[in-house]
Amino acid sequence: MPRTVWSGAISFGLVTVPINVVSASEDHSIRFHQYHLADQGRVRYRKVCELEDREVPQEEIGKGYELTRTQVIPITDEDLSSLPLPTAKAIEIDAFVPLASVDPIRIAEGYYLQPAGQVAAKPYKLLVKALGRSAKVAVAKYAWSGRERLGLLRVRDDVLVLHAMRWPDEIRDPAELLPPAVEVSEAEIEGALALMDSMTREDLEGEEFHDRYTEAIAQIIEAKREERPLPEAPEPEEPAQVLDLMAALNESVQKAKASRGGNESPAEVHELPTAKRKPAGEKQPPAKKTAVKKTTAKKTTAKKTTAKQTTAKKTAGRRPRSA
Repeated sequence: MPRTVWSGAISFGLVTVPINVVSASEDHSIRFHQYHLADQGRVRYRKVCELEDREVPQEEIGKGYELTRTQVIPITDEDLSSLPLPTAKAIEIDAFVPLASVDPIRIAEGYYLQPAGQVAAKPYKLLVKALGRSAKVAVAKYAWSGRERLGLLRVRDDVLVLHAMRWPDEIRDPAELLPPAVEVSEAEIEGALALMDSMTREDLEGEEFHDRYTEAIAQIIEAKREERPLPEAPEPEEPAQVLDLMAALNESVQKAKASRGGNESPAEVHELPTAKRKPAGEKQPPAKKTAVKKTTAKKTTAKKTTAKQTTAKKTAGRRPRSA
């Protein structure tokens, strides 16, 4: 059972829903410690008082605000728990908006909200059903870890999820990052759309969506533990200089279709239009879309590839748990 990180209530008009907050994600990264190379002794960080020049235990450490170089205002946990702020004890819903109206760049980590006891069951389910039927999300405010935050409430598998959100002034203006002014032809846009079609899928579940970095680290640890040679790193492909954008898009479409193999393809896949060179200043007409027929040979090759990948995955060793 995940650890409760905060307890309080959801304030929904005059309705109150007592809840416990738990993290909605897990970190499976392999973590390292620092060691002294000469003797493998563990290198640790210690908290030292700069005035007394000695290590200080946790019970002697508190929070404080540096008003001046010589004056510190101590702040206790009791001070923070009694903030003159309505969101200090509750997640206050301020509005309901369509999810599409929220820029994803403002959405951060997610937490599951668990009903706190039987008294919370009915108002919790009421909010779940109302949000689900409205196809909207709730925008709320809450105060954790020394600051007031903006949050987004939505439903996932009949459980309320709270996403931390960034305030508008926390998002940098991307205007200075815009590329130089260039022209993109209709044929090139159609080519990019054809590539998108060939790479379209219904979900993000599958063997290709896994952490290969952690898997590679696990292989290195296992090889060193068994005193075997380290696995050989694949030769990195040199990025090709794109001289003909249409040719690059066309080749990308063919590779994407070949990699999908016998898997279900999107509803419609388009051949890339052939770009004809026009005199300078003359616009190119929009390219027509033509349905692509899958050949039996491609299906056979894809099935063999899938079978090899499945066999290889079955023989792969288990990765060690993170420390």
